Amino acid sequence: MLFKVLPKTEFLKIVDHLGQARPVIGPVRKGTSRDGRALYDFERLAAPEHLSLEATTTIHSAKRFFLPHRETLCRFKLEGRGFEKLAGDDHPVSQVVVGLHPCDINALNRLDKVLSAPPYPDHRYLARRRSSFLIGLGCMPEPHCFCRSMGTHSAWHGFDLFLTDLGEEYFAEILSAAAFELLQGFQCREAAHADHEKYKAAAAAREKRFTARVETTDLAKILDMEFESPAWEEWGKKCFSCGSCASACPTCYCYGVREEISLDFASAVKEKILYSCNLVDFAEVAGGHNFRKDPATRLKYRYYHKHRGFLERFEEPLCVGCGRCGLVCLAGITVPRVIASVRGREEGHA
Repeated sequence: MLFKVLPKTEFLKIVDHLGQARPVIGPVRKGTSRDGRALYDFERLAAPEHLSLEATTTIHSAKRFFLPHRETLCRFKLEGRGFEKLAGDDHPVSQVVVGLHPCDINALNRLDKVLSAPPYPDHRYLARRRSSFLIGLGCMPEPHCFCRSMGTHSAWHGFDLFLTDLGEEYFAEILSAAAFELLQGFQCREAAHADHEKYKAAAAAREKRFTARVETTDLAKILDMEFESPAWEEWGKKCFSCGSCASACPTCYCYGVREEISLDFASAVKEKILYSCNLVDFAEVAGGHNFRKDPATRLKYRYYHKHRGFLERFEEPLCVGCGRCGLVCLAGITVPRVIASVRGREEGHA
């Protein structure tokens, strides 16, 4: 990894340059919440000045630009006495994504593992990942952020360029040849020892800002021990089964497939739609039997997938500690509180 120092004014020129050849996606201001908190979300930028690099946790992650909520898999039309299969209409395009925080970069790295795994890799997702240029940005944790507990508060791979705010300049970590070649055309300098010290001071200040915490020591074992814990029933009574947590989550990837046939049977379309394991019909099968008919069971298995099942297969949890699920939950259900209650700690029941 190479390190350079980049003036902030020069970075906007880089964003403008990148936007001339392909779409640029980044955090933009979306208004203010009821409690006065500034709201941001990832959107396609109309101009570099719309970019909000001071953005805190965005409403959604950038996942939808790699794994859309809805996409057409294929279309059919009646030809003669048989059907002709047509390709889907959602072709991957080259894109630039700016302002990804470490947890969101790690979220894409988690998705890479499961969506590239045989025997059924998601070729569309992988094509979007390969054709994208990612620029990460360091952030200050908010009260709901527990990424440090999940080991995702730093990003080691999965990006091209990563920036850390040093005041009037950015400390730039260069990970790809594309990023190295890009910076050749702009004003930047080699990072000196003084810049390294500034970076370490900024990192230390960030570490002190973390307040939310999840105890992950032996968590997979604890979950196995507490499979019948009454805590699941307690949280299940609060859950509305609305699926908001999955919608905001940067690593949820469960989906359903829907086919629609025209009334004259002349055409049909097959779509893939992201879904949530908290929705009441998620585990419903033919005959109307539902393997997870109560909210407590659905909530429990969501946590087991994030912190137990994925860990067993890929040696790391699926949750990256961004805290978005707790922010959007109408019932105030958060990962730190649920895990604490399953461990039998009072703060989980507060």
